[in-house]
Amino acid sequence: MLSAVGIAPNLEGIGLEALGVAMEKGKVKVDEFYRTNIEGIYAIGDIIPGPALAHVASAEGITCVEKIAGQSPHPINYGNIPGCTYTTPEIASVGMTEKAAIETGHEIKVGKFPFTASGKASAAGAKEGFIKLIFDAKYGELLGAHMIGANVTEMIAELVVARNLETTGHEIIKSIHPHPTMSEAIMEAAAAAYGEVIHI
Repeated sequence: MLSAVGIAPNLEGIGLEALGVAMEKGKVKVDEFYRTNIEGIYAIGDIIPGPALAHVASAEGITCVEKIAGQSPHPINYGNIPGCTYTTPEIASVGMTEKAAIETGHEIKVGKFPFTASGKASAAGAKEGFIKLIFDAKYGELLGAHMIGANVTEMIAELVVARNLETTGHEIIKSIHPHPTMSEAIMEAAAAAYGEVIHI
């Protein structure tokens, strides 16, 4: 059984109240470049609203420092943050669920590919799990990806990049994936969404 209860930032007694740094629900309020309401004070990571993940804090720190240095970074898209659960089997996701996509007005196409149909998964003895991709039916844009299985926390980055580039289902299908690999299941799931899968 997995029980995840979250964290609470430990901000008491470090002087934020004396400086007048604005707080909300126990976290430091910041703008899109991590500036607080007090000139020269910035905050990132677990003490601000948003996902309490190491890779998010790292990206926030880079964005913040680039802005301080006078560059023109893009604000982080918090809708495109990969989530990973390091269990057996692993779980990884990015973007919308089917329910969220429908609730936001999208007509969707969904493709699912089981690892039981993957030659690499069979050879590795890792046939448990699947990859599910959710596409916008009108434009073909990848809206969400959900994966369960061996090494999916390694494979999710491809789909984070695909969402960042507004990649379509057919672009994924036509991007040749190496065989035999676990990652070719991504291409197969996209093909399943469009009725083009040939390996299940």
